Amino acid sequence: MASRNGEEEKAELGFNDVHETKTNKDWILLSLRVVAFFATTAATLVMALNKQTKSLIVGTIGNNPITATLSAKFNQTPAFVFFVIANANASFHNLVMIALDVLGPQYDYKGLRLALIAILDMLTMALASAGDGAATFMSELGRNGNSHARWVKICDKFESYCNRGGGALIASFIGFILLLIITVMSIAKLLKPNRINHATSP
Repeated sequence: MASRNGEEEKAELGFNDVHETKTNKDWILLSLRVVAFFATTAATLVMALNKQTKSLIVGTIGNNPITATLSAKFNQTPAFVFFVIANANASFHNLVMIALDVLGPQYDYKGLRLALIAILDMLTMALASAGDGAATFMSELGRNGNSHARWVKICDKFESYCNRGGGALIASFIGFILLLIITVMSIAKLLKPNRINHATSP
């Protein structure tokens, strides 16, 4: 009788430990998603609203300079458009995942939900990585130009535009790193559902 009570007590303690660990990990994952959502949303808004208009001297006639008003916008560069789309997609994805974590933990469907979340996390991270890479390349080209291809730099003329674009890149890379961590945690959670469910079953 005493042995049985001892086993029940150990099982109960094991259940509490696993349940507490699972709850802590869920809260960590939810917190990472919230921060990633704000990072990618900030990157999306900053880049989408990034615009600078400036009057530049484009030539001279005699001693009279000829000026033209030029604007630098994100939608003039396909890489920046892709960057905005990728980060907007990441923001929407994390918003949906946050809603599922808060409102729908009871709908598990025997691991199907975990598998779908892991797959969507990987796809979102891959898209965000591609958007960041394309925007980084164009930002470097705009700041330094390319003498071999005779592409001139523009950041010496549109400094505010480039600075805001750089801020959007920093926010996006923070979101990407968080997405990478989230994806690893989602895969780890997918690979160990049987052990957790077995430990937490009554």
